[in-house]
Amino acid sequence: MKIVKQCIGIDVSKDALDCCIGSIDSNQNQSFSKSKKFTNCEDGFKEMLKWVKIEKEEEIVFIMEATGVYYENLAYWLNHHDQKLCVLLPNKVKYFAKSLNLKTKTDSQDARLLSQLGLERKLSYWYMPSKMMREIKFLSREYRETKAKLVQMKNQLHARHHSYGCPKSVERRLKKQISLLETQLLEIEAELRLQAMADSKLYDKIVSLSTIPGVSFMTIICILAETNAFALVDNAKQLVSYAGLDIQHNQSGMKEGKTRISKKGNSFIRNALYMPALCASKHNPAMKEFYNQLIERKPAKKIGITAVARKLLILMYVLWKNDTEFNPLFEQQKVA
Repeated sequence: MKIVKQCIGIDVSKDALDCCIGSIDSNQNQSFSKSKKFTNCEDGFKEMLKWVKIEKEEEIVFIMEATGVYYENLAYWLNHHDQKLCVLLPNKVKYFAKSLNLKTKTDSQDARLLSQLGLERKLSYWYMPSKMMREIKFLSREYRETKAKLVQMKNQLHARHHSYGCPKSVERRLKKQISLLETQLLEIEAELRLQAMADSKLYDKIVSLSTIPGVSFMTIICILAETNAFALVDNAKQLVSYAGLDIQHNQSGMKEGKTRISKKGNSFIRNALYMPALCASKHNPAMKEFYNQLIERKPAKKIGITAVARKLLILMYVLWKNDTEFNPLFEQQKVA
């Protein structure tokens, strides 16, 4: 039978790549090669590509998990060599393995599992972000991490200041650290603004999004960095799911469990939206009305803020795609 599709499952670790080639023919029969190990470096990538023996008449897709940062060098290398690639979230692979009732977990078994998943599912291809967007993502995450450290240092200073008998030298050093972190935050934000302004089209669209009450430049840049300027998103529903703000229902028969957001998504986006949602619930008339109506039905402020964050995210996506500014009088911008 003619082979119609080939998938190379790659289990990535810090030093090694375990690879398995899976094939499916026109009768849906699957076959898998014995797994082979390569080093996680450029020489290993070249050896792997020779081992695959790519034939142009067959569709060949490389499948791997987003395991920390160790998959990135291979992903970019394959993209530069015009290979089709799918990068999957670990939880997607985990649930697929559960559906097969697999009890053994080894590197070679994981490579075969990834190959099988690629053969049985229709997956979205991974596309390399531009150099500028990669740099913006690094800077944006550094900003968030630095800000978290600053909050931690300020809390420590507050605790030391109100403690009995704390030496003045301890407070002095904490104040120095706080001053350094505040300076670093300003430097990172300035660098991000310069990066954004280098692309006039990108910066104009950022300025348009900043017309949304409660949404700052740093919030916008974080959302764009984590979604590759919404290039990873096809629709609003997918964006909400990617951010982990999609709603999970827990109902079966007479049972009515708690309804909550999944949190199975990008935590940087959720963190970036919290303060804007808090601000919008007080100063954005449309969001304030929505928030108050929700609080009347469910007196839980955290649920209300989360719902506002979801609406803000979708609103940003709609304005970005339509290349328009926020108009508080335009009722259709009040996205459900």
